[in-house]
Amino acid sequence: MASLSPAIKEKTITINGVSKAYAMTGWRIGYALGPAHIIKGMTDYQGNTTTSPNTPAQYASMEALANSRESVEMMRAEFDRRRKYIIEKINAMEHLSCSTPKGAFYVMPNVSHYYGSQYNGIMINNSLDLANYQLEEANIAVVTEAAFEAPDHIRISYSNSMENIEKGMNRLEEALSKLNP
Repeated sequence: MASLSPAIKEKTITINGVSKAYAMTGWRIGYALGPAHIIKGMTDYQGNTTTSPNTPAQYASMEALANSRESVEMMRAEFDRRRKYIIEKINAMEHLSCSTPKGAFYVMPNVSHYYGSQYNGIMINNSLDLANYQLEEANIAVVTEAAFEAPDHIRISYSNSMENIEKGMNRLEEALSKLNP
């Protein structure tokens, strides 16, 4: 947007981060570009309200921004492969369904079919119960999407290795097969 004209550039603030583009999930490094007086105000405010990112994360982010064009495409292709695997696996399961995300590192299958199910005295009444059941029974961590206005969904990340994703998906499927309505 800022490249359209000098007048627009003076009114544009661009905010971005390295987590997604450079496969640096969890690093929480972002940056902003804009008119100097606005960036100074943002810096002053941020400096008094939050802590700073750690030094290794800052250097890794600088390296990613300066020297990683080839690795970005490599990781994009790898994340696409992982995403496709998980979507195919989920949609092949009898009672799960999941649309294909266009970004991020997560899929969000609908798990409402399992509400009212139980196994070994564990009752599934909502997606949080299912997430806790998966942690206890399958030894995998999934997150409820209730905080994101999708209470019937769980979030499964594909920012792990394909080997771990395959193990996790097999464990998820096995644990779900034990639930009886």
